[in-house]
Amino acid sequence: MAKQLFWEDVEVDSEVTPLPKVATRQMMVKWAGASGDFNPLHYDDSFAEASGVGKPIVHGALKRAWLIQLMTDWIGDQGTLKKFACQYRAMDYPRLMKTTSEPHEGETWWCKGKVTKKYVEGDEHLVDCEIGVENGKGEVTTPGTATVILPSRG
Repeated sequence: MAKQLFWEDVEVDSEVTPLPKVATRQMMVKWAGASGDFNPLHYDDSFAEASGVGKPIVHGALKRAWLIQLMTDWIGDQGTLKKFACQYRAMDYPRLMKTTSEPHEGETWWCKGKVTKKYVEGDEHLVDCEIGVENGKGEVTTPGTATVILPSRG
């Protein structure tokens, strides 16, 4: 269980605790099954190549889920994710599998964020953040924003 974050603990320019993620081809198939998104761009080499993306790509909705996890892990059980948005700006490519349970070495994505504003509206203690999924080259492929409600000690 994550430590509870309180509004008083946060300052503008504070970092959201980074969340590392690894996407594998196996994960793409599992995500397709769980989400119902069976677009072959996410798992079929020939289709991805013929479509011009080169090789299968990570689902945008999976990267969105990673960013939601980044925020909900950070705010703790008493926090609330009030607003969330992200954009898919670049493609990410999953690792291939070495065995049925082990991926090859490769890219790790980092979900990161920074506090941009801290304020009170009515009885809500709010924090705005810029967030994003960063690839192994340090490029933000999926930028976004989030507003959270945090409990106050006051």
